[in-house]
Amino acid sequence: MPAEELPVPPDPADALAAVVALRRLAERLEDAAVEQAMRAGWSWPDVAEALGVTRQAVHKKHAKRLIAAGVTLRRRR
Repeated sequence: MPAEELPVPPDPADALAAVVALRRLAERLEDAAVEQAMRAGWSWPDVAEALGVTRQAVHKKHAKRLIAAGVTLRRRR
């Protein structure tokens, strides 16, 4: 969809606030989906591939939070 077709509020402050809100929502959705996948037994490479990032990136971003949440993480074999 070209930028001209996007529903952008006329006030730049409102448009930027919407961007911030969407980023925060996307982060929460990612956190929940990664936790769900790891609880279902997915491996780090599986999650990384689904997100389009490296295994190292997804591990660095989520491992501490998942451990604190009591998620049992798979080890590489």
